[in-house]
Amino acid sequence: MNPTMDHVAIFKMQGCGNDFVFIDNREYNVPVSHMSEWAQKICRRAFGVGADGLVFLEESDDTTLDYRWHFYNADGSRAEMCGNASRCAAKLAVQIGLAGPVHTFGTDAGPIRAEFCDDGEIKVELTPPLGLELNKPITLKDGDNEIHFVNTGVPHAVYIAEDASALNVKELGALVRYHDVFSPAGTNANFMSVIDRENVHLRTYERGVEDETFACGTGAVAGVVVANALGLTGTNVRVKSSGGEILSISIEGKSVFLKGKALVIYSGNAVLESLGLTLD
Repeated sequence: MNPTMDHVAIFKMQGCGNDFVFIDNREYNVPVSHMSEWAQKICRRAFGVGADGLVFLEESDDTTLDYRWHFYNADGSRAEMCGNASRCAAKLAVQIGLAGPVHTFGTDAGPIRAEFCDDGEIKVELTPPLGLELNKPITLKDGDNEIHFVNTGVPHAVYIAEDASALNVKELGALVRYHDVFSPAGTNANFMSVIDRENVHLRTYERGVEDETFACGTGAVAGVVVANALGLTGTNVRVKSSGGEILSISIEGKSVFLKGKALVIYSGNAVLESLGLTLD
């Protein structure tokens, strides 16, 4: 680390194609008031590091938590929760000595319990789903439709289609994300095809990224919660993401678990001057 603090150590990670930059904020103490700007500049592809989101990890004042995070989308908006990032955070926290292999950390949505599995994947228990609404009427460009809604840490609309792979998710996702029925906060938009009772295919347009991402953990959970409530799937479901990766979702009573890969792609130093940022 340069003593003039013109560089910041970063970790680039991905969970099923959802990519994030992590900063160990115990060392830098970037104030919350600056984090949105950092996210916009660091997550900008081609001109920055490039990522779907930026995550700061730091110690928590709450003794029931091993640490806490501050999560920001690429557009600088703060998000309550992100499922794929939570698995990445758990893996990195162990690597940098913030926590052990089974631990709990704080998010704006509430505490998240994480554990390392024998197969090397990370399993997290998300906050209980809230506000489930089935068969919600919505008008899209092709007329009247039905959509479903649930909050799995962040708001998610779920549209069930015969073939999700054939849809223009960027166009339809934007229509749902900004639709009046979800104003003023907006929603993430998921498009799901049910293959059988144990497998679904899901594509997600993410609020804050404003585009389709390769995967969305909380979206995968939302899709399975909706599909199970409609009687279309069981309680243990494999979700194939648009990036081709598999997320495993299990519903156990009021608890919902998300399991999948979390990988460190590289670590290094970001040059703050090149990004238009300072630590002053």
